[in-house]
Amino acid sequence: MKYKAETPEEYIGQLPEDRQKVVSKLRKTILNNLPEGFEEQMSYGMLGYVVPHSVYPDGYHCDPKLPLPFMNLASQKNHVSVYHSGVYADPGLYEWFMTEYPKHCQSKLDMGKSCIRFKNMESIPYTLIGELAAKMTVANWVSIYEKNIKKN
Repeated sequence: MKYKAETPEEYIGQLPEDRQKVVSKLRKTILNNLPEGFEEQMSYGMLGYVVPHSVYPDGYHCDPKLPLPFMNLASQKNHVSVYHSGVYADPGLYEWFMTEYPKHCQSKLDMGKSCIRFKNMESIPYTLIGELAAKMTVANWVSIYEKNIKKN
């Protein structure tokens, strides 16, 4: 679902009360663990964590006017999603996440290429999401992006 919001607080304020708590806690978890250099902003109608133009002037290859996306957080119709580009682009990080997930959560992993979906709001592995957010620095992400994604 897309919400029309200019700020993360405005976005969260539009969510149903039960989702506000979950998204707020995920947001706090990400912000507390995200390495220095990433910036929070609204991105594609979701909470976004990006490499700002001040750090990476080239921006996103699909639309260079946009900063380079890294993570997003969204409340969808039937689930909450955490999007992590590094999981999609870095096989080592993907393997780490796949190995760690069952150690933190009893429910089956529901994941696409970079999208981790949580349908059960009671079983979100916040600690694991924090660890995932902390795993990749801005320099690491830009290097992987330029090597694997931008060239395509």
